[in-house]
Amino acid sequence: MYPLNAWYAVAWDTEVGRALLPRTICERPVVLYRTTEGAPVALTDACWHRLTPLSLGRLDGDDVVCGYHGLVFGPTGRCQRMPAQETLNPSAAVTAYPIVERHRFIWIWPGDSDKADPSLVPDLHWNDDPDWTGDGERIELDCDYRLVIDNLMDLTHEQFLHSDSLANDELSHSEPDVEHDADSVVQTRWMHGIEAPPFLDMQLRRKSPEFRGLVDRWQIIRFKAPSTVTIDVGVAPVGTGAPEGDRNAGVNGQVLNTITPAAAGKCHYFWAFTRNYHLGDQGLTSLLRQSVSRVFAQDTDMLHAQQRAIMANPDHEFYNLNIDAGGMWARRIIDAKVSAELGRERTHPTALAVAAATTRRSA
Repeated sequence: MYPLNAWYAVAWDTEVGRALLPRTICERPVVLYRTTEGAPVALTDACWHRLTPLSLGRLDGDDVVCGYHGLVFGPTGRCQRMPAQETLNPSAAVTAYPIVERHRFIWIWPGDSDKADPSLVPDLHWNDDPDWTGDGERIELDCDYRLVIDNLMDLTHEQFLHSDSLANDELSHSEPDVEHDADSVVQTRWMHGIEAPPFLDMQLRRKSPEFRGLVDRWQIIRFKAPSTVTIDVGVAPVGTGAPEGDRNAGVNGQVLNTITPAAAGKCHYFWAFTRNYHLGDQGLTSLLRQSVSRVFAQDTDMLHAQQRAIMANPDHEFYNLNIDAGGMWARRIIDAKVSAELGRERTHPTALAVAAATTRRSA
């Protein structure tokens, strides 16, 4: 269902501290904490002795003490002490997962630790870039993580699901350009000479109170396997050069999304909305965070309903429309990586193969 040799966000950096934090990632229970020097640690959340969750224990310095029989495990996963004996069983250890702290997130590699290259952590630099500011949250969703990717790769749903904040009729009238390689998909949509939707109009008027008129709107969606999607969004007054690359007269945001499978039909959804204007306006940061949170609450309700329908109709096959092209590429890239890890090496899908697949696909 998902590649294991990949970096997945497991927590916001502020979630992990000097307390044991349990979380399930790719069906693997892990326990998170920071050492006394602040370094993040991720261990299997199951004691070597009787599989008791280590998250039910306590910290002793940099070590985790099992709350059932007192076995002590260090940050490397090796057992340091056992009750009533001095000789340690050489097999007494739990898995210590590769872990990286970057872009305000804690990332974990659940697969082969020898392949855990920190340079492969998804680029979400806007989250801590001094030229950008914003905030976000983590949502626990009761749906397959790929449904969230589908949702993010096709933003025509804004016209219907988010009619009070992001809707433009032009969303379903403009066909996006889609490019891809073996690891990523880029989908670009421009809408010229339209009225700004409420969410973007509010921002443009805050930046330029005197503005009245039509805008050029853009959505540039970038998927990075296995489950990170960044969305470059914004509007600028018509004729100010945004389509040619000059966005200074408009407002620009980056919607940062990374989705981590938890278990079958469950996932962690980390998101943030960042902007590159009015950087010191904390009131605007809070307003935009609340606004985006309301939008994603609408997505959450729909995704949960969709997952329930899928479970109630396990033999149903989905049909695809032109608007599904970006999501289809993303799914095929994920499938190819899973197949490779399972030893069923498969060639990256060609344009012809994807065109043939547009008639239908299974959940």
